[in-house]
Amino acid sequence: MTLIENSPGFLSAEAEAARLAAIRRYDILDTPPDGAFDRVKAIAARLFQVPIAIISIVDHDRIWFKSHHGLEVKEIDRVPDLCSSAILQVEPWVLLDAKSDPRSLSNPLVAGEFGLRF
Repeated sequence: MTLIENSPGFLSAEAEAARLAAIRRYDILDTPPDGAFDRVKAIAARLFQVPIAIISIVDHDRIWFKSHHGLEVKEIDRVPDLCSSAILQVEPWVLLDAKSDPRSLSNPLVAGEFGLRF
């Protein structure tokens, strides 16, 4: 994977493999909607007063949306993606304006019709 770097602040290839194994153990990918996830998503949308809210699971080659509001897309390719950049960080990563961050400029949700910002 090209996004993993051998420097402080980035997850190792071993950590990425462990993360993917955990996703498989949870067996959550491609499952039907779940009220708990939907409630968390709704709270986030209200709290931040945003028209789009997504809870996503980053798989090996795709980002699958477990719960989504304001967006009918169910999944997108993993690269390039905001979620891929976020999970590779050791520390929390808050992106206040996606249009001002070079890692997100090619993301279809940012550059496309949705104009995702935060």
